[in-house]
Amino acid sequence: MNWLLWLGLAAGLLWVAAAGLSAFGSARWDKRLQALASRLEAARIRHTAGPPMRFDAAELTGLPAPVQRYFRAVLTDGQPIISAATLEMRGRINLSATAGQWKPFTSWQRVITRRSGFLWAARVAIFPGVPVRVVDSYIAGQGLLQAAVLGLFPVADASGGGEIARGECLRFFAEAGWYPTALLPSQGVLWTAVDDTSANATLVDGPLTLTLLFRFNADGLIDSFCAEARGAGAGKDMVMLPWEGNWSNYQRRDGMLVPLTGEVAWMRPAGRKAYFHGTVTSLAYEWAV
Repeated sequence: MNWLLWLGLAAGLLWVAAAGLSAFGSARWDKRLQALASRLEAARIRHTAGPPMRFDAAELTGLPAPVQRYFRAVLTDGQPIISAATLEMRGRINLSATAGQWKPFTSWQRVITRRSGFLWAARVAIFPGVPVRVVDSYIAGQGLLQAAVLGLFPVADASGGGEIARGECLRFFAEAGWYPTALLPSQGVLWTAVDDTSANATLVDGPLTLTLLFRFNADGLIDSFCAEARGAGAGKDMVMLPWEGNWSNYQRRDGMLVPLTGEVAWMRPAGRKAYFHGTVTSLAYEWAV
């Protein structure tokens, strides 16, 4: 019986140690997120007398036909301009570039539209009680992607300008369906015609000039987006691949039609490889004032 007692004590000590390690990692990670959130808010440019604070349908004149249909479908004349948004999501992430290793995640995201920026913080459950903490951000022209088991043991770490900044800014741009006033010409986006169901959109942020192809469905809503190349991976392992995503489950929020479900994929040499499925569970806006 003594060995059973000792085994039980050892298991209990291991559990206490693991719980303590997890709590320490969470506290350390949360402190890092608070610092990033402060940087994001510090980079925020308050609206002044320059850009309009409400959508005026007159600014659609001259835009490609599918783009005009999109804005008329998702916005109403006089719609306030979005200055920030806060989202919560749940979904699945594929951790393998070649196989299907889908793991559930929950996340919180903060977005500012001037200057373009976001902070995404997620918990990915790789094993019961063993989360990977992930942060993805674009703040004041700098990109960041970090992931750590229990918030302590790094598995990905890339930051700075160049391709990591470009990739994170592309994410901000592609996700603008959640904050559609950011896609208006008055907010700095240049639209050029492609055909009756698609158009290119170009965004300039500091030294970055980014172009995405947006495709629209029969209801005039954004169906998908596509970039010719985005950096997949991090650091030395980064490769440039075509990148695309799809939007669905449009619902009305604060007078706007926005997609609540999305899928994102890499176009690898072997074919399309989806790696993200997510659904927005909470969405709150702040307006230009």
